[in-house]
Amino acid sequence: MSFSTHVLDAATGRPAAGMRVRLEHDGRTLAEGRTDADGRITGWEPGNGTNRVVFDTGGPFYPEVVVAFTVTDPAEHHHVPLLLSPYAYSTYRGS
Repeated sequence: MSFSTHVLDAATGRPAAGMRVRLEHDGRTLAEGRTDADGRITGWEPGNGTNRVVFDTGGPFYPEVVVAFTVTDPAEHHHVPLLLSPYAYSTYRGS
């Protein structure tokens, strides 16, 4: 079971480097860190069931973005990208 994310600043067209991110499961923090120079985090392990990835965006309107996702097959890789702009964000299940 593995988890990764990629955060992009859609307003600038650049990766969101240095953003604090944490992975939570059952009220516990499983992993936390900062995105690398390419806006990525890889190699984290989510828990079975519902997980939350919390992006500390520090934005004026969205200071954080929380994305909940469910792990039903522990053998699958789970990739949750985040696209940010000052007043909007989007996410999807990546590959």
